[in-house]
Amino acid sequence: MTLSSVVLKARGAHTASVIFIHGLGDSGNGWALVAQMLARTQPHVKFILPNAPEQPVTLNGGFRMPSWYDIKSLDRIASNEDEPGMNASMMKINELIKAEIDAGIPANRIVLGGFSQGGAMTLFTGLQSEYRFGGLVVLSGYLPIRDRILKRLTDASKSVPIFQAHGTADEVVQYQYGVMTSKALSENGYSVDFRSYDHMGHSTCDDELMHLQMFLKKTLPEKIAEATN
Repeated sequence: MTLSSVVLKARGAHTASVIFIHGLGDSGNGWALVAQMLARTQPHVKFILPNAPEQPVTLNGGFRMPSWYDIKSLDRIASNEDEPGMNASMMKINELIKAEIDAGIPANRIVLGGFSQGGAMTLFTGLQSEYRFGGLVVLSGYLPIRDRILKRLTDASKSVPIFQAHGTADEVVQYQYGVMTSKALSENGYSVDFRSYDHMGHSTCDDELMHLQMFLKKTLPEKIAEATN
């Protein structure tokens, strides 16, 4: 089933797209204000904010909630991870990516990003993709099924810049998981711009959003350099 999405159309000529994946229990609407803020300085960018399907989440006592995959525990976030659920969500996210490419937006003009569980899905999808994206954004996230993913890295993903940000006081996805993720990616040849924010919990802050805006301006510039003969 195709994902429903909140879509902010480009205000000018559409030459780039950002697909941003929300966290556990949230929705695309939860990031609409941030997307609107980012869009003010990037009229050429279309923002796509997909909604996760509702499913039982073990961490939430088995109650149904918007989730990209099941989470059993936050204490040992890398243990007993729901890889089948991640694969199912990756297929749906790849449908959104292909739709943008089919509409004429090349992969290197697409940034894939997300917050928390959405950041994990960003890495799960982006690092295994044959597309060379414009960039990957991971906010308060982590690298899921790390040992297995690091054996599946694609050549295309190696040249994709990664913006990773994490609060030192994150009470949900511990800061150490962000550091471990950044270290693992860097050791495997990725260019990671890792930003730490003192006293920030599992949320965002003005400095983080400013740095994100700078990253998007760099990776998705409004003026596309013309090819030279």
